[in-house]
Amino acid sequence: MNQLLTALRFYTTGSFQLVVGDVSKASKATVCRTVHKVTKAIAGLRGLRSYVLFPTTTEDRRGTMGQFYAASSLPGVIGAIDCTHIAIQSSGGDDAEIYRNRKGYFSLNMQLVCDQRGYISDVVARWPGSVHDSTIFDQCHLRAVLETSLADGYLVGDSGYPCKPYLLTPMNTPITAAEKAYNYAQAVARNVIERTNGLLKCRFPCLKYGLRVKLEHALPVIVATVVLHNIAVLLGDDQPPEDIQLHAHIASKRSAGLHIDYDPVQVGPPTAANPIGATGVRRAVINGHFTRVSGIKGSQQTAAAES
Repeated sequence: MNQLLTALRFYTTGSFQLVVGDVSKASKATVCRTVHKVTKAIAGLRGLRSYVLFPTTTEDRRGTMGQFYAASSLPGVIGAIDCTHIAIQSSGGDDAEIYRNRKGYFSLNMQLVCDQRGYISDVVARWPGSVHDSTIFDQCHLRAVLETSLADGYLVGDSGYPCKPYLLTPMNTPITAAEKAYNYAQAVARNVIERTNGLLKCRFPCLKYGLRVKLEHALPVIVATVVLHNIAVLLGDDQPPEDIQLHAHIASKRSAGLHIDYDPVQVGPPTAANPIGATGVRRAVINGHFTRVSGIKGSQQTAAAES
């Protein structure tokens, strides 16, 4: 129990291991070994059912689609995808600079997919901060699964991703009422992954304020916190409140000129153009669903105006 509590304190404070050891009256070396041991055990749960599980069965996918549709009116969504940066200390060596992102600090670019509850169904946490979101998705196992499986639902992502039959992105220049309605619904459906990114870092400030461990130890910590986050979601745990004392401490450090936390990196458009036919599913959704919805709303507004 003491080992578990020591690791949890490290996750939830992001503090130096020496400080964590002062609280539990353990040496820094003991805290280091304890954190890595517990982290390995928790991260190992990822492969077990329900801890980090992407919906694969028809029943699971239909349930996820229903959640997204109830929240956004966008049909067929099985997950929202986005990347977020986890600050790390420089790994040193010849390859250190590939971890420096365009904001200027060292990080890992972590890709997450979640459902409407905020349950994380897929995580990729091994890419340097300089790598673009779309590159990470192109190289991940989930893309290969979606690429080779029968079309049964799709992900929603921001404009940093190319539009695919299994990944719907916003329209760049919506013109018609149906396209504008689609963009609004797509943004509402995608919003959950942004909230989940923020909630994950709020639950585990070590991800927000930086991991002060070696690179090979940082990756299991990220996966372990994702597993713990999903356990909290499945148990219906309350969202953590804002830590007023922590914010005051961060503010005092900022005023002293210390850069101890990091702003999210805003992604740009994908580097490669959408392949021919990639936007066909998106167009079918707009024409088949939002054109009809927009027409119904227009008729209702006309009838209301005439009455």
